[in-house]
Amino acid sequence: MTADTRSLDAAIAVTRFGLGARPGEIDDARRDPKGWLTAQITRSGADQPQPVAYPIQPRAPIRALAGMVKKPGAGGATDVSMLSPPMMQAMVETPTPAPQVMTYDPGDRLPTMQAAFRTFGDYQQQQKLVKDDPMLRRQAIAPIYESAGEEILARARLAASTPAGFRERWTLFWSNHFTTAAKDLPVTAAVGPFEREAIRPHVFGRFEDMLIAASSHPGMLLYLDQAQSIGPNSAAAARRGGKAGLNENLGREILELHTVGADAGYTQADVVEFAKALTGWSMGGANGPPNEEGAFVYRANFHEPGPRTLMGRTYADDGGAQALAILKTLAVDPHTASHLSRKIAAHFVADDPPPALVARLRAAFLQSRGDLSVVAAVLIAAPEAWEPAARKFKTPYEFIVSSYRAADILPRDPAKEIVGPLSALGQRPFTAPQPNGWSDVAADWAAPDAVVKRMTWAQGFSAAYAPQTPPVDEARAVLGVRLSDKAQTAIARAETRQEAFALLLMSPEFQRR
Repeated sequence: MTADTRSLDAAIAVTRFGLGARPGEIDDARRDPKGWLTAQITRSGADQPQPVAYPIQPRAPIRALAGMVKKPGAGGATDVSMLSPPMMQAMVETPTPAPQVMTYDPGDRLPTMQAAFRTFGDYQQQQKLVKDDPMLRRQAIAPIYESAGEEILARARLAASTPAGFRERWTLFWSNHFTTAAKDLPVTAAVGPFEREAIRPHVFGRFEDMLIAASSHPGMLLYLDQAQSIGPNSAAAARRGGKAGLNENLGREILELHTVGADAGYTQADVVEFAKALTGWSMGGANGPPNEEGAFVYRANFHEPGPRTLMGRTYADDGGAQALAILKTLAVDPHTASHLSRKIAAHFVADDPPPALVARLRAAFLQSRGDLSVVAAVLIAAPEAWEPAARKFKTPYEFIVSSYRAADILPRDPAKEIVGPLSALGQRPFTAPQPNGWSDVAADWAAPDAVVKRMTWAQGFSAAYAPQTPPVDEARAVLGVRLSDKAQTAIARAETRQEAFALLLMSPEFQRR
């Protein structure tokens, strides 16, 4: 390999396989670009986001405020809508021995699903106290949103700082594959723990393990309304006079999105059979044993009795193990290998991926029975993945993360620096509009108005965080030999460092990977 080839491959390794270059990172990868990527494949899984404290507005105790703010219209009452900021601040500062509303405190780690769901349970209890006061309801709900903000910030800081950009990109791919989105308060509490518990530990293990972990995690059960799915002939349905609520969402999405894909030839009858097999897969609530709250539980009285036949194969009625047996079969099905291989190639290489690459990934998946570390290694070795042309357009999240990496700084405020900008750019964190996740297609992110919004954000970001490094040196450090002469000339002619850095962020080479 020549020096020029190593330089190009180093730039591709960091900017295409990874999340964008931090200063010096392309130089680190230059000695052995493929080896640099391969070293990031770890059997232990992905890195875990770490909590970081950020400013939280003080809040008055719910019980104290509930006694001070009476219902509007009552004699001598205080109308919440008429309170001025000084009056509100005085209320917040009023000392009281009453119990405090639970404030989210990450401590030394982010909360487990069970801890997060207990926060939601606390909120439900508070709602009973303050159901008639909108302001107090908002205060009661605050810990859930604070926790979600902490998840978003910790995740973005990991992406902006990790020296293993490929490992994190690979992880984000699988998190999007097994999408959960904050459609309501319970899932808002669950979506961060879901990624940390069901996805990150398994990204370089067997696909079967990740499929089972994702399908049984309470975050997915809540998101796809599985927790209350009841078989028509189950004991629970009999007690309800034959009324049951069979929900097909989880079974349908596992087949269509997570495993074999929509073109695998399964039928609506297969979806129903799978939904029946999944009945009983649920989660513990606040009224059950404390150790089950927010945890996966199997409810035998919800389960539809009898064998199930799915895609020509019959599965005995083994209670909760019936759905498990189906998942194990789907995990190594050739259709699953095809579906996942095309999706991986489309994410890393091109919207319309090279058939030869898809075929090699598929063969690796089947031969290894879904060993994702083997599949990742085949991707790294594939010549199609190293073509100089950059065919992928960054999503808003990738764009913002790579900008932080280029500036070599970390975000500090989840609302102002992550949620707000990503909402404006169309990719609000943890809110994918459909179970198939965020789009991976360039045309969905490269519309003219979307590019203008990126430019506006880039200008503001550059005004605040443009590095002190000479602009052309900075551009070379961030893009390596991918930096074109045209972009280099424009950056060199910029009147200020801020303008030069904004030009770098908006250059075609930076926008594509």
